Formats: sequence, C-alpha cells, structure tokens
Amino acid sequence: MVRDVKVLSALIRRRYREGASIAVVARELGVSKSTVQRHVPVQERRDAAAAARQRHRNRAQTPYEQALRAQVVRLYGSGMPQQRVAATLGISVEAVVVRLEPSQLRSRQEAARLSVEQQSDLLPQEEIVARYVQGATMTELGKLYGVHPTTIRRRIPDDLIRPRSRTPQPRPQSRRVLVDEEIRRRYAAGESAYTLAREFGVSVHTVRARIPDAEWRGRPAEEASASPSRSAQPGSGGVRMVLALSDEEILDRYRAGQSATAIGRAAGVDCRTILRRIPESERRTHLQAQQLNRPAPDVDADTIRALRARGLSWEAIGAEVGLSAKTVRARA
Repeated sequence: MVRDVKVLSALIRRRYREGASIAVVARELGVSKSTVQRHVPVQERRDAAAAARQRHRNRAQTPYEQALRAQVVRLYGSGMPQQRVAATLGISVEAVVVRLEPSQLRSRQEAARLSVEQQSDLLPQEEIVARYVQGATMTELGKLYGVHPTTIRRRIPDDLIRPRSRTPQPRPQSRRVLVDEEIRRRYAAGESAYTLAREFGVSVHTVRARIPDAEWRGRPAEEASASPSRSAQPGSGGVRMVLALSDEEILDRYRAGQSATAIGRAAGVDCRTILRRIPESERRTHLQAQQLNRPAPDVDADTIRALRARGLSWEAIGAEVGLSAKTVRARA
C-alpha cells in the first residue's frame, strides 16, 4: 500500500487515464473506490456509457478475449453458421456477432446459399442416382434426404433424367377378375351393390349393369331414366300448409298481444308462416312489438327516479319491480 499521498494520487490518475476502471485501480493499489474517486479530477471522470466502452476495450486486450475472437473468426470464416459457432464455443449468438467485424458478416442470401452447398456436399450422389434409376421420383428423394427436389435434380446426370409424360399412367389392374355370374349370385344372396363394387374395385354402376332388371332391388333402369328431375316437376305453390290453428284463431291471438314467434311455437311452425296468415294492415311494426313485449311497461324513468330518491339501490329497485338492475339503469 502506498503511504505517500502525492505518489498515490499520481498513480491513481495515471492508471485511470490508461483506461483502468475505478474498481481495478482500487484493487491494484489496495485502497477503496472512494479514495480513487477523490484523487481523479471531476472533468476526467468517465460517465457510465464511457466506462462501459472502456471496460469492453480493456477486456478485448486480454489474452483470453483475443484467443476467443480468433476462434470465432476462424470458425465463421470456414463457413460455419453463427448458431453452430456459438454452440461450439459455448457462447451466445450475440457474443459471436460482437466479435466479428461488419465486413466479415455474411448476408442472409449468402448464408442461405452456403448452407445449401454444405448440405448438398453431404448427400450420397451415387445412392441418389441408383434410387432414381430404380424408379424413385425426385420429390420422393427430396423428402427422403430432407432437401428440395431441385437439389436432387442437380445430382443426377442429364442422360439419366426421365422425360415427363403428360399421358396418364395406366391404372393398376384389380386384384380380382369381374365375373358376372358371381356378381349375380352374391347379389341374389343379399349382398349390396356397394359391397360388391368395393370388393371388386369398380363403381356401383358397373355392378348394376351386370344384374338383370328383374333381379335389381331398386327401381328399374327404364323407370329411373324416365322419372323427371326435381327441378322439372311443377311447383305446388297453390297448396297451403294445414296448421293446428285456424286463421281466425291466429288473428285473435295476435290481436290479444301474442307475438308471431309465440303463436308459431304453439302451432309448430315458423313465425314467417304465422305472419303470412295475418293481413298487412294488422301487422305490428318493430317499435310497436317492442313496446308491447316490454316487461313491466308501467315502470318508466319517473318511477325509477322516485325510487332512487327514496335511497333504494338499482338491485333493490329491480327486485321490487321485477326487472334486472341493468334494465333499471337503462330505463332511468
């Protein structure tokens, strides 16, 4: 420990100007950080940001940091991606980027191209060519090796590439031969046409064509072809639906205050069917229906204000008039 104050002050200022932090100077000279701060002029003291930058510069000059930076540059320069460099050295990806110069960083396009090239170099070209010659497609090989079909295409010589054919490939033959006698016998025994079609690998129409009309359990072919379609049948717009309630009873209930929905629920039909039974002049508007179906219509804003003036809460007023507190607040 330095005893002379002048010598101590000179040592502190010299080490601090060299870039050492206050903590490092205090540890080297065996004094407290407060002592170091007292001997450093105020105008020379570094702020927090400048101190952090100086610590990074000091750390970069250590042998460990220089060796780590050299390893990062060497591994990254060999083509290894940043994630693999970080995993190899046991540091984060951000630490890898910090130790690289901006000119050393690769762009995304260059990194992707390099990754594809490295992955492609690991592909067994002879095995790929052998599998392709045996009949495997480029798409299947790409899925097998985890690469794009274009990468597989570059590994196959041009003279081995199969030409593309737009003609449809022949469908594989069915395992069973379609025998008319067997179809008729099994159909007569009770098996359905769908079961036979699924077993022989044909359509239901193919099975139907091999069964005589007299043995067919559905409609004959002539009758099915002669029957008109649903769209061609004449409409039955003149026939009215018979309801459980007469038109007079529906009108009486509607005049008494029941809604079309309630009447339709009682008759088992839709509300629109009920409205068609009511003349236009008798139908209520939306506002009239809302006022008619409004619960507790006599409870208006004046009544609610009078109850509030008595000191009742919204919940108490709602319980008294038979409404919810939300409805009471909306009417007030």
